[in-house]
Amino acid sequence: MKALSVIIFSILLSLGACSDKTNFNLKAPIIQPTTVKYNLTYLALGDSYTIGESVTTYGAFPYQLAAALKTDSVNVQDPKIVARTGWTTSNLINAIKGEDLKPSYDFVTLLIGVNNEYQGTDIEIYKIEFKQLLQTAIQYAGGKPSRVFVLSIPDWGVTPFAKNDARSPVTIAKEIDAYNAINQQQTADSGANYLDITAISRAAATDPTLLASDGLHPSAIMYQRWVSKLAPLVKAKLF
Repeated sequence: MKALSVIIFSILLSLGACSDKTNFNLKAPIIQPTTVKYNLTYLALGDSYTIGESVTTYGAFPYQLAAALKTDSVNVQDPKIVARTGWTTSNLINAIKGEDLKPSYDFVTLLIGVNNEYQGTDIEIYKIEFKQLLQTAIQYAGGKPSRVFVLSIPDWGVTPFAKNDARSPVTIAKEIDAYNAINQQQTADSGANYLDITAISRAAATDPTLLASDGLHPSAIMYQRWVSKLAPLVKAKLF
Protein backbone atom coordinates (compact mmCIF):
# COMPACT_ATOMS: atom_id res chain seq x y z
CA MET A 1 0.00 0.00 0.00
CA LYS A 2 2.86 2.30 0.89
CA ALA A 3 4.57 1.52 -2.44
CA LEU A 4 1.34 2.39 -4.31
CA SER A 5 1.16 5.77 -2.59
CA VAL A 6 4.74 6.51 -3.62
CA ILE A 7 3.95 5.64 -7.24
CA ILE A 8 0.81 7.88 -7.32
CA PHE A 9 2.76 10.76 -5.74
CA SER A 10 5.52 10.38 -8.36
CA ILE A 11 2.96 10.47 -11.18
CA LEU A 12 1.28 13.61 -9.79
CA LEU A 13 4.66 15.29 -9.34
CA SER A 14 5.59 14.46 -12.92
CA LEU A 15 2.31 15.93 -14.23
CA GLY A 16 2.83 19.07 -12.17
CA ALA A 17 6.30 19.50 -13.62
CA CYS A 18 4.95 19.18 -17.14
CA SER A 19 2.23 21.69 -16.38
CA ASP A 20 4.71 24.20 -14.98
CA LYS A 21 7.00 23.72 -17.95
CA THR A 22 4.15 24.28 -20.36
CA ASN A 23 3.09 27.49 -18.59
CA PHE A 24 6.64 28.73 -18.47
CA ASN A 25 6.97 28.43 -22.24
CA LEU A 26 3.78 30.40 -22.95
CA LYS A 27 4.56 33.90 -24.14
CA ALA A 28 2.24 36.66 -22.90
CA PRO A 29 1.33 39.25 -25.51
CA ILE A 30 3.65 42.23 -25.42
CA ILE A 31 1.77 45.50 -24.88
CA GLN A 32 3.62 48.39 -26.38
CA PRO A 33 3.38 51.54 -24.22
CA THR A 34 1.94 54.59 -25.90
CA THR A 35 4.72 56.92 -26.96
CA VAL A 36 3.96 60.63 -26.73
CA LYS A 37 5.75 62.22 -29.64
CA TYR A 38 4.60 65.76 -28.89
CA ASN A 39 3.96 67.34 -25.49
CA LEU A 40 2.76 70.78 -26.47
CA THR A 41 2.56 73.97 -24.44
CA TYR A 42 -0.12 76.53 -25.21
CA LEU A 43 -0.50 80.21 -24.30
CA ALA A 44 -3.92 81.85 -24.72
CA LEU A 45 -4.10 85.65 -24.64
CA GLY A 46 -7.33 87.63 -24.58
CA ASP A 47 -10.37 88.73 -22.60
CA SER A 48 -13.71 87.19 -21.55
CA TYR A 49 -13.95 85.24 -24.80
CA THR A 50 -10.71 83.46 -23.90
CA ILE A 51 -11.46 82.64 -20.27
CA GLY A 52 -14.96 81.52 -21.29
CA GLU A 53 -17.08 83.83 -19.17
CA SER A 54 -20.28 82.09 -17.99
CA VAL A 55 -19.22 78.60 -19.10
CA THR A 56 -17.29 75.90 -17.26
CA THR A 57 -13.50 75.91 -17.43
CA TYR A 58 -13.41 73.04 -19.89
CA GLY A 59 -16.13 74.62 -22.00
CA ALA A 60 -13.90 77.58 -22.85
CA PHE A 61 -12.34 77.42 -26.30
CA PRO A 62 -8.68 77.09 -25.18
CA TYR A 63 -9.50 73.95 -23.19
CA GLN A 64 -11.69 72.57 -25.98
CA LEU A 65 -8.87 73.25 -28.44
CA ALA A 66 -6.32 71.45 -26.26
CA ALA A 67 -8.66 68.46 -25.99
CA ALA A 68 -9.30 68.42 -29.75
CA LEU A 69 -5.58 68.30 -30.49
CA LYS A 70 -4.80 65.36 -28.21
CA THR A 71 -4.13 61.95 -29.75
CA ASP A 72 -2.18 58.83 -28.75
CA SER A 73 1.05 60.54 -29.77
CA VAL A 74 0.16 64.17 -29.02
CA ASN A 75 -0.41 65.63 -25.58
CA VAL A 76 -1.36 69.25 -25.02
CA GLN A 77 -0.80 70.62 -21.57
CA ASP A 78 -3.52 72.71 -19.96
CA PRO A 79 -3.38 76.14 -21.58
CA LYS A 80 -1.72 79.01 -19.78
CA ILE A 81 -4.41 81.69 -19.98
CA VAL A 82 -3.76 85.40 -19.60
CA ALA A 83 -7.20 86.93 -19.94
CA ARG A 84 -9.95 88.60 -17.96
CA THR A 85 -13.45 89.88 -18.56
CA GLY A 86 -13.43 93.54 -19.56
CA TRP A 87 -9.83 93.71 -20.67
CA THR A 88 -8.85 96.03 -23.49
CA THR A 89 -5.60 95.81 -25.41
CA SER A 90 -4.02 98.13 -22.83
CA ASN A 91 -5.08 95.86 -19.97
CA LEU A 92 -3.69 92.79 -21.68
CA ILE A 93 -0.37 94.46 -22.43
CA ASN A 94 0.05 95.45 -18.77
CA ALA A 95 -1.09 92.04 -17.50
CA ILE A 96 1.43 90.14 -19.61
CA LYS A 97 4.25 92.16 -18.05
CA GLY A 98 3.28 90.89 -14.61
CA GLU A 99 2.81 87.24 -15.56
CA ASP A 100 5.30 84.48 -14.84
CA LEU A 101 5.45 83.02 -18.34
CA LYS A 102 7.73 80.47 -19.97
CA PRO A 103 10.27 81.89 -22.43
CA SER A 104 8.27 80.29 -25.25
CA TYR A 105 5.27 78.09 -26.02
CA ASP A 106 4.57 75.68 -28.86
CA PHE A 107 1.64 77.80 -29.98
CA VAL A 108 -0.26 80.93 -28.99
CA THR A 109 -3.80 82.19 -29.58
CA LEU A 110 -4.77 85.87 -29.47
CA LEU A 111 -8.31 87.28 -29.32
CA ILE A 112 -8.66 90.85 -28.10
CA GLY A 113 -10.48 94.06 -28.95
CA VAL A 114 -14.16 93.78 -28.10
CA ASN A 115 -13.77 95.95 -25.02
CA ASN A 116 -11.91 98.60 -26.98
CA GLU A 117 -14.94 98.75 -29.26
CA TYR A 118 -17.51 98.50 -26.45
CA GLN A 119 -15.89 101.29 -24.44
CA GLY A 120 -15.61 103.51 -27.49
CA THR A 121 -11.85 104.00 -27.29
CA ASP A 122 -9.97 105.50 -30.20
CA ILE A 123 -9.59 102.83 -32.86
CA GLU A 124 -6.11 104.18 -33.60
CA ILE A 125 -5.07 103.04 -30.13
CA TYR A 126 -6.27 99.55 -31.00
CA LYS A 127 -4.26 99.63 -34.21
CA ILE A 128 -1.08 100.43 -32.28
CA GLU A 129 -1.64 98.13 -29.32
CA PHE A 130 -2.90 95.14 -31.27
CA LYS A 131 0.27 95.24 -33.34
CA GLN A 132 2.28 95.26 -30.13
CA LEU A 133 0.34 92.30 -28.75
CA LEU A 134 0.72 90.39 -31.99
CA GLN A 135 4.48 90.84 -31.84
CA THR A 136 4.43 89.71 -28.21
CA ALA A 137 2.47 86.61 -29.20
CA ILE A 138 5.04 85.82 -31.89
CA GLN A 139 7.82 86.29 -29.37
CA TYR A 140 6.20 83.77 -27.01
CA ALA A 141 5.72 81.37 -29.92
CA GLY A 142 9.48 81.13 -30.21
CA GLY A 143 9.63 83.85 -32.83
CA LYS A 144 7.55 81.76 -35.24
CA PRO A 145 4.52 83.62 -36.70
CA SER A 146 3.23 80.31 -38.09
CA ARG A 147 2.56 79.21 -34.51
CA VAL A 148 0.38 82.20 -33.64
CA PHE A 149 -3.38 82.00 -34.24
CA VAL A 150 -5.46 85.18 -34.16
CA LEU A 151 -9.23 84.94 -33.83
CA SER A 152 -11.52 87.70 -35.03
CA ILE A 153 -13.71 89.62 -32.58
CA PRO A 154 -17.24 88.17 -32.14
CA ASP A 155 -20.24 90.41 -32.79
CA TRP A 156 -22.01 90.98 -29.46
CA GLY A 157 -24.55 93.21 -31.21
CA VAL A 158 -26.77 90.20 -31.97
CA THR A 159 -27.13 89.24 -28.28
CA PRO A 160 -29.98 90.07 -25.89
CA PHE A 161 -27.49 92.12 -23.88
CA ALA A 162 -27.10 94.53 -26.80
CA LYS A 163 -30.75 95.54 -26.57
CA ASN A 164 -29.81 97.77 -23.63
CA ASP A 165 -27.13 99.57 -25.64
CA ALA A 166 -27.82 102.92 -27.27
CA ARG A 167 -26.18 101.72 -30.45
CA SER A 168 -28.12 99.64 -32.94
CA PRO A 169 -27.01 96.13 -33.95
CA VAL A 170 -26.10 97.55 -37.37
CA THR A 171 -23.82 100.18 -35.81
CA ILE A 172 -22.17 97.64 -33.52
CA ALA A 173 -21.61 95.29 -36.46
CA LYS A 174 -19.93 98.04 -38.46
CA GLU A 175 -17.64 98.89 -35.54
CA ILE A 176 -16.73 95.24 -35.01
CA ASP A 177 -15.98 94.90 -38.72
CA ALA A 178 -13.69 97.94 -38.56
CA TYR A 179 -11.72 96.44 -35.67
CA ASN A 180 -11.51 93.08 -37.42
CA ALA A 181 -10.24 94.73 -40.60
CA ILE A 182 -7.30 95.99 -38.54
CA ASN A 183 -6.45 92.74 -36.78
CA GLN A 184 -6.85 90.73 -39.99
CA GLN A 185 -4.52 92.97 -41.99
CA GLN A 186 -1.91 93.12 -39.27
CA THR A 187 -2.03 89.36 -38.86
CA ALA A 188 -1.52 88.87 -42.60
CA ASP A 189 1.39 91.33 -42.58
CA SER A 190 3.07 89.45 -39.73
CA GLY A 191 2.75 86.01 -41.32
CA ALA A 192 0.62 84.67 -38.45
CA ASN A 193 -2.62 82.71 -38.91
CA TYR A 194 -6.09 84.24 -38.85
CA LEU A 195 -9.46 82.65 -38.19
CA ASP A 196 -12.71 84.55 -38.77
CA ILE A 197 -15.23 83.38 -36.17
CA THR A 198 -17.41 86.50 -36.39
CA ALA A 199 -19.85 84.85 -38.78
CA ILE A 200 -20.34 82.03 -36.28
CA SER A 201 -21.04 84.54 -33.51
CA ARG A 202 -23.69 86.26 -35.64
CA ALA A 203 -25.60 83.00 -35.93
CA ALA A 204 -26.60 83.58 -32.29
CA ALA A 205 -29.16 86.08 -33.57
CA THR A 206 -31.42 83.13 -34.42
CA ASP A 207 -29.89 80.33 -32.34
CA PRO A 208 -30.03 80.95 -28.58
CA THR A 209 -28.10 77.74 -27.85
CA LEU A 210 -24.98 79.57 -29.01
CA LEU A 211 -25.17 81.94 -26.04
CA ALA A 212 -24.34 81.40 -22.39
CA SER A 213 -26.89 82.03 -19.66
CA ASP A 214 -25.80 85.68 -19.31
CA GLY A 215 -27.22 86.47 -22.75
CA LEU A 216 -23.93 87.96 -23.93
CA HIS A 217 -21.04 85.52 -24.04
CA PRO A 218 -20.71 82.40 -26.21
CA SER A 219 -21.90 79.06 -24.90
CA ALA A 220 -19.71 75.96 -24.94
CA ILE A 221 -21.58 75.00 -28.10
CA MET A 222 -20.43 78.12 -29.92
CA TYR A 223 -16.88 77.63 -28.68
CA GLN A 224 -17.00 74.09 -30.06
CA ARG A 225 -17.85 75.53 -33.47
CA TRP A 226 -14.83 77.80 -33.25
CA VAL A 227 -12.63 74.87 -32.31
CA SER A 228 -13.95 72.75 -35.18
CA LYS A 229 -12.34 75.29 -37.50
CA LEU A 230 -9.36 76.22 -35.36
CA ALA A 231 -8.07 72.72 -34.50
CA PRO A 232 -7.41 71.67 -38.14
CA LEU A 233 -5.58 74.96 -38.74
CA VAL A 234 -3.38 74.43 -35.69
CA LYS A 235 -2.66 70.81 -36.66
CA ALA A 236 -1.68 71.83 -40.18
CA LYS A 237 0.86 74.33 -38.85
CA LEU A 238 2.28 72.32 -35.97
CA PHE A 239 2.72 68.83 -37.50
